[in-house]
Amino acid sequence: MIKIRFTALFLVFLMLFCSLPMAAAENSNETRIIVDGLGREVEVPVTVNSIVTLGNASRMATYLQLADKMVSVASGDQNKSLFMAYGVFNQDKWADLPIVSSGGYGEVNPEAILDADPDVILCTYEEDIVANIEDQLGRMVVAAPQGTLFGEDYDLALRVFGEACGVSDRAEEVIAMIHGTLDDLDTRTKDIPDSEKVLCLTAAATFRGGHGISGVYSNSAILAAVHARDAAEGLSEGPKGVEVDREQILAWDPDLIILDAGNIGLVKEEAMEDPAFFEELQAVKNNQLYQWPNATANYTNVEIPLVSGYFAGKLLYPEAFEDVEFEAKANEIFEFFLGNEGYMDLLADAGLGYGLVSLEE
Repeated sequence: MIKIRFTALFLVFLMLFCSLPMAAAENSNETRIIVDGLGREVEVPVTVNSIVTLGNASRMATYLQLADKMVSVASGDQNKSLFMAYGVFNQDKWADLPIVSSGGYGEVNPEAILDADPDVILCTYEEDIVANIEDQLGRMVVAAPQGTLFGEDYDLALRVFGEACGVSDRAEEVIAMIHGTLDDLDTRTKDIPDSEKVLCLTAAATFRGGHGISGVYSNSAILAAVHARDAAEGLSEGPKGVEVDREQILAWDPDLIILDAGNIGLVKEEAMEDPAFFEELQAVKNNQLYQWPNATANYTNVEIPLVSGYFAGKLLYPEAFEDVEFEAKANEIFEFFLGNEGYMDLLADAGLGYGLVSLEE
């Protein structure tokens, strides 16, 4: 009798044990429906362990702490530029991943994507490109906006990708960090009268490549965040890099000029070729020529412009930012977005960080 009972119990245990992998497999196949950035219903797994990122999605995945789940890279993700901040600390882990896009806008390698067999594909392309990619793959992707710097569409993209990958809490943390920082910059500067503001120009801009002193940022989102007097305001409908005549820069004659660090070499070459032009600028005469890291590298960063807002604030309104220790604030922001310390040190060591510029070097 005892032997029969033991055998029966053993069989029950065995059946339960054998059913566990099947139950786990069933759970791993569970899906849910989300609404992506194009307003479409997309089916995604309940648990996401692997992702393919296209367009600006690799940067957003890094902000969302999903870089370890990437099973491929786009060609732009392997850029070694320090200004592509999201890739700086990921290059080693991404080194052996397959490349699933060729570098042309919206161009993908469908075979490589399918071989990577991701749980979810995230992309930031327009609807027609998304439809073309889905036709090639025979499966849906989760699409979201590329994201405008400090814009609502960036919030939407973070929320869509966060929901798709099961990290909505982190998405809300990132959004709160962005807007909390912008609110702080706004509160410190919104009531400063124009009569107390110097005229500022952001130049040596990066758009469709690097530019010298004549490449300027019109309606700079960074300057707008600190309510600065932007010499190039109104040259375009929104924030945009534009090329202007040097005579226009002389006409503006800004009190302070901030240059993209990656294009300082171009400006120094121009200064050697035409020193008289630069000698006429009061920003040069008064040693008010500065540099900050390029915000653009394989789409636009968010963390660099936020830090640059504090840099501009410290320069333009010392009293309003006297309680801010710039290095500490910069390290706090960079560590939050990039998940690593030391980015400021890397920039400084390469001569691409924040600070004064001398054209005589």
